[in-house]
Amino acid sequence: MPALTQTHATFVLEREYPVPVARVWQAFADPEVKARWFGSEDFVEVERTDDFRVGGVSTDDGRRGADGPLSQFRATYTDIVEHRRIVYSYDMWLDGVHASTSITTLLFEPIGTGTRLTFTEQGVHLDGVHGPGPEAAAGREEGTGFLMDQLGAVLAGG
Repeated sequence: MPALTQTHATFVLEREYPVPVARVWQAFADPEVKARWFGSEDFVEVERTDDFRVGGVSTDDGRRGADGPLSQFRATYTDIVEHRRIVYSYDMWLDGVHASTSITTLLFEPIGTGTRLTFTEQGVHLDGVHGPGPEAAAGREEGTGFLMDQLGAVLAGG
């Protein structure tokens, strides 16, 4: 039987966007807007849903390229305070193997006419599914930073 491993990791990312909180909030609350930044060009979507309410579930399943392994994302919203905070827990699988469980907190703060978004993730990366634990954790942080930058481009009209 293969050895079980678990690597716990926490990271915090901050971004400042030159648009009001309501616009940044919409990018998370409106599934059509979220679909414009949550993902990448090489991700072939299999299923995407987003029930944005406390207890609601968000799914994002797909493959890197047409023949890549199936990546599955399942999140449950546990706290939503309009224009201020979103908390959700999520799990990821790769070809049916559980890769990680995380809890994420998003804080939305007005700064002048713009918004500071603080993204905090606390996770456990399991059994090397996304690579050795420290590499999997670093990869998650890097990937999330990429998404936050894509969000910025969408908010800027790019």
